Amino acid sequence: MDKKSSRIRRSRKTRAKIRELGVNRLTILRTPRHTYAQIISGEDGKVLAAVSTLDKSVSKDLKYTGNTEAAVAIGKAIAEKAKACGVDTVAFDRSGYKYHGRVKALADSAREAGLQF
Repeated sequence: MDKKSSRIRRSRKTRAKIRELGVNRLTILRTPRHTYAQIISGEDGKVLAAVSTLDKSVSKDLKYTGNTEAAVAIGKAIAEKAKACGVDTVAFDRSGYKYHGRVKALADSAREAGLQF
């Protein structure tokens, strides 16, 4: 089993539990160069808000888009978009990644910006 399939296997349990609860989820994807975050509806699975380091509004102040500084910017931006959509609480779906580094930075900055999970 390679690294990616192990991560996907770990993510299945979390997603199954969140689906069972029926709450909105904040899901992330990280690549070596970029970080992506989405808020997905718990009822019908539609994307309510999405932010990534590909967005010019987020990446214009960043030197590099694949580090924790970029993840902090993504966390703040996704929390602002969630509040604009009327979402205050979410379940954090870290997609099988360790709660460390960029994942932790994104989560902490989203919490500081007012998103509850």
